[in-house]
This record gives sequence, structure tokens and C-alpha cells, in this order.
Amino acid sequence: MASPETGVLAARARALAVLRIRSTALAVALLPAAVAVVLLAGRATGHLGAGPGWDLARWIAGGLAVLSLLLAALVAVVVARARPALSPSVPISEKSAPDLYRLVRDLADRLEVPAPSAIALTPDCDSWLEDRTHRAHGPPRRVRGRADGERRVPEAPVLVIGSPFLWWMRVAELRALLAPVVAGTGPSAHPDIAAARRFIRGLDAAVAVSARARRPVRGLPLRFVGRVARLLLRAGREHATIMERAVAAAASERAQTVDYGLRIVAQEQVGLAYAGWDRLLTRVALPAWRMGRWPSRLDAGVVSALTELSRRDRLADGFASRLGERPACDLLEEPGAIDRAASLLAARLFHGGPAEPGPDWSPVGWNQYPEEVVDRKWRLEAARLHRVLDNLPATALPAAPPAPAAPIQDPAPAAPPLSYAHTAARTPGHHPPERPPADEPALGPPATGRREEQPLAPAPGPTLARVIDRLTHDECAGDLVAARLGAEVEREEREEAARQAARGTSQQDAAIGVAWGDGMAEGGLPLFPLQPPRTGRELLADHVTAMVCCAAVDTAGATPGLDWLDGPALLVDGARRSDLGRPVLSLVDDGDAEPLRGWLTTIGVRPEKPVRLV
Repeated sequence: MASPETGVLAARARALAVLRIRSTALAVALLPAAVAVVLLAGRATGHLGAGPGWDLARWIAGGLAVLSLLLAALVAVVVARARPALSPSVPISEKSAPDLYRLVRDLADRLEVPAPSAIALTPDCDSWLEDRTHRAHGPPRRVRGRADGERRVPEAPVLVIGSPFLWWMRVAELRALLAPVVAGTGPSAHPDIAAARRFIRGLDAAVAVSARARRPVRGLPLRFVGRVARLLLRAGREHATIMERAVAAAASERAQTVDYGLRIVAQEQVGLAYAGWDRLLTRVALPAWRMGRWPSRLDAGVVSALTELSRRDRLADGFASRLGERPACDLLEEPGAIDRAASLLAARLFHGGPAEPGPDWSPVGWNQYPEEVVDRKWRLEAARLHRVLDNLPATALPAAPPAPAAPIQDPAPAAPPLSYAHTAARTPGHHPPERPPADEPALGPPATGRREEQPLAPAPGPTLARVIDRLTHDECAGDLVAARLGAEVEREEREEAARQAARGTSQQDAAIGVAWGDGMAEGGLPLFPLQPPRTGRELLADHVTAMVCCAAVDTAGATPGLDWLDGPALLVDGARRSDLGRPVLSLVDDGDAEPLRGWLTTIGVRPEKPVRLV
């Protein structure tokens, strides 16, 4: 088995290769100046000729030397001033988590490596060390020197911990998980490895700065800097990759002596935490974010989600039994405040929400989630569906069924199935249908013609029967409604993105202590979109499901609920009904409403009753 020193030596060798690339680039930049100096010195000493050819060579060499020095200075200034990108995180001071700092320092002492300079939390299921010694990321730590009174001293990297780990893992598991990460501070302190990392990070930041340049005057020189930086990155890519692998191998070997058996168990918890975190963000948090609400206890929700997963999945059986041990979040003085800050940052990263709460961006607790998020989401989607139905052209409406021989003389005709082919529904969202006033039923005696065959009843409200009737009787209505829903949702998302871009900037993030660096947030948020764009059919199925749920709540006594793994849920008699998807898809894809009608009959939903919309 290789020792940690072997990995450090391999990493140092690759770091020296990266630094040789830097030296080669500097030598190439200084070569024209060296040639010019030799020519001028030869002319002064008389060792080189004084003819017109030599004079021309000196002028050309001098011009090239000045140009190369200016370009080299430009590249050096941009690389030095560019801010390396930082992982967005919530800084944790030692005052707010003394036990966590004590655990990390004890771990560093056992591993015989420098302790991290600080700790930060990020809304992700990973942990790493991050170099934040650049002057743009904060004032450097200085100590007394011999001559000038002060000198700059290198700081250890910052330990970034995934916030879900603190709530799901136990204290012993967290210590075992962080052991190989903290062990990486040893190789990071080596001067050659640190210099190579600073060089690579500076080039990466310079590429980001050049990509952001838009003005022609500034853009031309910055594009040149970007080309040079990309060339140097390509030259040192393989060496930097192998260097980082060697550093990780050295850290892993050093951590073998600390809780090795428990670390295997902790790694299993990492995969489980990632699965629960992903489901919580995509199924639970995303619907709330789209409505301008952000769950303020996401990390605490991970525990509930993983506990539910342990109950359903036999492979995860037994993981919930660990909950009796001390959780790692007890190492924080105020876990609720830290969870709130991490939850707000998660909404910023994965959805692009504002950096701070506001009237249109307010927190929501898990107890209020069903009423304030689930119910409102269903009613918003149902209202959008009825707006689209209101605006359908006449060609998309279902054709009227053939009339009987003498419909008016029938004293008690049988009640036909509800059809709204000739009657526009009035949606409480105050969106009138796009029809000429002539199509409205007139007051007084009915006019002669086909209109006499329609019953003189008030226009119905937004009912589920209207939706079913439209999608069942017209094959083209489903495609048209799906297309218009997609356009409507896309328009609303563009408006929301414009509002977010206007109210949430990287300067606001810096004001609340969240640093990004060059090239991170300037490209637009969210950095990590959670879901790909939904198709029109998927949107139609979601909206029909929402309409069914609204009808069940208003007419059958059902209630909105929260499923920790699947998000919004419909509760009937306190139990979740998860069998609604297939009947809805049968209606949307095939135009067959019989499965859905049977489901509604079983639940006791009355589709002809109007529902309350937002």
C-alpha cells in the first residue's frame, strides 16, 4: 500500500510540470525583448555590424519586444486581478458552531495536518476544500515581519460541507466522512502544489472575464487574453488532473487510520442523502419556488424524506433506526437559522430566486405547505386551463350532437351529458372568452333558428365536466390546448426570469455574505436547473390532474397533502390517492374519459359542480 508521502511526491511532480508551462509562457513573452537587447548591446560594443540591415533588424526587434511585453503585461494583469470562482455557500463562524469547529480541529490533529481556516455550508450532497486566499475574497491574514512590520502568511483552505449531511448524518458518521477531506489540507499546504493551483484558477478566472466582455474597445484585448489562457489551460490540463488525483489519493491514504470502518457506512448514507435531497428539491421545493414561496427548512425535510424512503424501500430498511443517535446538526448553536440560510441559497441556485426574502418571495413552513402551496398550485393550474379553454377558436370546439326529431315538444327530455360547445364558461380569473358579443345568450325571447334548441340556462362556471367534455369530443382540442398551455407557461417563465434578473444580482449576494467570483453568476441563474422543459402533453396532464384535485377538494371532502418523496398529494379520508395518473393519461392521450369517470365515481366527485379557482 502506498504511503501518503508517495502521493504528495507524485502531486508535487505534476505541480512542477504545471509551473514549467508557466515559465515557458513567460520565456516566450520575453524572447523578443532578449533578442532586442542582444542586438542593441552588439551595436554598442561593436561586435555586430552597423549597416542598414542591422539597424532595420534592431528596429523590428525593438518593436516586437515592446509589443510582446505589453501583451504579456496585459495577460498578467488580467490573470492577477480576475477573481477565481467560488462555490456559493453559507459561512459558518466559530461562534455559531463551536462544537463543529472543535470536531474538525480534533480530526486535523489526529491526521497531523493543518486545520481548515473556516467552515461553510452548501446546499449540496458533497464536501470539499476550497482555496479562498485570493485578495478579492477577503483581507489576508498578516503577522509581524522583520522589516516592514507585517507579512502575508498563507491560509489553509476552507472546508465546505453539504448541509444535508449535517441533518441526516450522525456525529460519528460526519467525522468519518470528513476525514479524507480534512486530510487534503496537508498536500494543499505544499508551496509548489499551492502555486500550481493558483495558476490554474487564475487562468480559469481570466477565461471567464474574457467571455463576459461585450464592449468592442475592451473586448478585443480581453479576447486575446482569453485565447492565451485557454491555450495554457489545454497545455496544463493533464498535469493538473493527475496532480489533483494524487492529492486525493494521498489524503485518502492518510485518512485510513481514522474511523475507516465507520466511513464505509457513512458513504452509504451519502448515496441515500443524495437520493432524498434530489427528490425533495424536484418534487417538493420546486412547486413552491415557482409560486414565489421557498421552504425554509429544506435540510430538516431531508430527514422526513429519507425516513419515508426507508419505510417504503426494503433496501433502505434500517437506516431510520440511526435517528436515535445524536445528529450532526446538534453541533450548531442555531440549526434553524442555518437551515433557513441554506434553504434560501438552494432556491437561489436551483431556481434563480432573489437573494433576500420579500413580499413576492416569502418563506413557508412544512405545516403550511399543503394549504399555501399545494392547494394554490392546483387552483392556479386549473385557472390557467380554463383560460385556455375560454380562448379556444370555434373550430376546436366539439361538434354538437345530432338533435332529436322534436326536441322542443318533449315535455321532459332526458338530461344529456354536459357539453359546452356553444356556451363559453366564465372563469373566476376574470379572463373573458375571445368571442364576439353576438354569441352571448340574449335576454328575452329566444331567437329563431338553431339557437332555439339550446336550453336557456346560465353559463356554467369552471367545472371538471367542461374539461372532460372538450377533450373527449374533439380530437384536435387536446393538441391545441397542450400547445397553448406550453406557450402560456413559457411566457410566464420568461416574465418571472426577467423579474428575477432585475431584483437578484451578484452584488446583492455579496452583501449578504455569498461570494461567487468571476464567471459564476454572471451567466444567469439558476446555475443548476432542476427540470428540463416539459412537453405540451405533460403540461396538459398536470393541469387536468390539478383540475381533478380541485374538484375532489371542493365536492368530495378531499384535502391537499404533502408526500415527502412525490410532492403535492391528494388525501381522501386521510389516505393518499396515487392512482389518478393512469385515468388522466387515458383522457389526455387517447381521449377516453371512462377510466377517469369511474375514478370520480369511486371518490364521490361531482364533475358538474363549479370549483373555486385563484
